[in-house]
Amino acid sequence: SLLHIVNHVVHTGALFFLVGMFDDGAHTRSIHDFRGVARIMPVFATFFLIAMFSSLGLPGTNGFVGEFLILVGTFKQTALGLQPYAIVAGMGVILGAIYMLWMYQRAMQGPPREPVVDGHAIHLTDLNSREIAVLVPLVIMILWIGIYPKPFLDRSAASISAIGERVAQGSGNTLLASGR
Repeated sequence: SLLHIVNHVVHTGALFFLVGMFDDGAHTRSIHDFRGVARIMPVFATFFLIAMFSSLGLPGTNGFVGEFLILVGTFKQTALGLQPYAIVAGMGVILGAIYMLWMYQRAMQGPPREPVVDGHAIHLTDLNSREIAVLVPLVIMILWIGIYPKPFLDRSAASISAIGERVAQGSGNTLLASGR
């Protein structure tokens, strides 16, 4: 779950940054105001898609690694009876995917339609080099952790084991200490 927290910071940070940049230019964040943004702002749409896929937990992105490890770990804890929670979490992932894909299809695809705010058409422009420079490190982290998470998992293994041992000592549950 520690890796998932790091992953969440990366992809959510990217999504909030993108929405903030969009809001600066369009002066609105309403999905209903937009159509075909990918045709008007293809670089923006590409970065948004990568961050969204990470948020969905698509394999090859950092979001997948964290969600997969949490769900597998939850299913393995049979003695604690956590399987129902894992099933609910899995359904939450599915509902999140439905919403995010609907939102992307609605706002980014289709015939372009620039938003009208307070009766004035807003001209959208794609990301500039400064905005791209901010997003590239986040995309690198999304893909790096998604493809090769070992350095991040190894770095936190000792701390996670120590926490598991302390929790197990406090609860008297030896399964937590063994990681099974």
